[in-house]
Amino acid sequence: MLETVRRYIKRNNLLNDKDLYLVALSGGADSVCLLLVLKELGYLVHAAHCNFRLRGEESNRDEAFCETLCQQMGVPFHRAHFDTTAYAEGHHVSIEMAARELRYRWFEQLRQDIGASGICVAHHRDDSVETVLLNMIRGTGLRGLTGILPRNGFVLRPLLGVARQEIEDFLKKRGQAYVTDSTNLETDVMRNKIRLQLLPMLRELSPAIADNIQHMSEHLSEAQEVLDAVSGHFKDRKALDLEELKPYGSIEYLTFEWLKNYGFNGSQVRQALQAETGSVFTSAQGFDLLVNRGQLVVEPALLPFKPFKVPEEGTYILEDDKKFSVRRRQVQISKEPLRAMIDAAKVTFPLTVRRAEEGDWLIPYGMTGRKLLSDLMTDRKMSVFEKRRQLVVVDGKGQLVWAVGLRTDARVAVSETTTEVFELSFS
Repeated sequence: MLETVRRYIKRNNLLNDKDLYLVALSGGADSVCLLLVLKELGYLVHAAHCNFRLRGEESNRDEAFCETLCQQMGVPFHRAHFDTTAYAEGHHVSIEMAARELRYRWFEQLRQDIGASGICVAHHRDDSVETVLLNMIRGTGLRGLTGILPRNGFVLRPLLGVARQEIEDFLKKRGQAYVTDSTNLETDVMRNKIRLQLLPMLRELSPAIADNIQHMSEHLSEAQEVLDAVSGHFKDRKALDLEELKPYGSIEYLTFEWLKNYGFNGSQVRQALQAETGSVFTSAQGFDLLVNRGQLVVEPALLPFKPFKVPEEGTYILEDDKKFSVRRRQVQISKEPLRAMIDAAKVTFPLTVRRAEEGDWLIPYGMTGRKLLSDLMTDRKMSVFEKRRQLVVVDGKGQLVWAVGLRTDARVAVSETTTEVFELSFS
């Protein structure tokens, strides 16, 4: 088995002969085997044990066993005690999730403190196979079929190339004792049911089932790397033209890989790809997705904008930190989109800055008839996102005097009889 692990470490570039590594040691067969194997292969290791105080005297037995084992092997031993139940209650998570969060948080802090290059954990081939089957039962995409990866950041898994039976045989051959966690024999957890019930049934159909699933997972991991490389080109985009994706084959997959970064799920992606232009979807992370003429556009969900009253000339800070100014000027014309000149004699205070509403209309400068603002925005080919952000300025009589960035109203426009103007501007 030593040679199998050595080759696996080399093939996946997991460990360096000159570096220090932290070994997560529970006292069970897997972690004891991991510690022995790495030590025999010549790696410099420290052991770290977590006492979660969940199994009474059995938890203390495990800690004492690990301490004694490390003393016998000359391996530095680190331990931590946790009130796991209190943590779970305080953070509203399950006991299993609480133990995981506490364990890996401490491992990472300890890794940094002792200058270790990685945290070695004892997942083996059967764990990976169980993970694949568990994901299949729950429903998964391609990534869920890749099983447990050899490396996840600083977490390293040198034993993934060997089976549980090989681990037990290795320990038996060396006469090495280990402890057994009684909860591993219970069948009220789905993973344990897969281990104790489902896998034995599958082995009756095919004795090589575990090897076959592991080989499949490794091939799919390679395929996933290729797909990740492709999807990485689109990862940070805020807009995606679906035509760009056609040469890659699977539009849905690449779209999901892009949108999952913004909190969209697979169901929303499928709906968006079939939706009409103008459809909007909102993710759990607070992003909106717009379907817009063959494009998908993402932006933060629209925040409320409370109408802002402007009683007189001056500069005002709006809710979104924009500045709105009203200043009296000599007669002049502006062609800047965020600055408008209106006839001071034709406007009544207070002015109101608000978002565009259904039914808003104006007489665009240069025209004689009224026009719905929604039609004006459509003529400009504005997207739904742009339309819903559109600001307008309304005077004290309810007259829309300026569609910001688009048009002023002809009724308040500068004319030959204008003697003074108000300059309206955003910054």
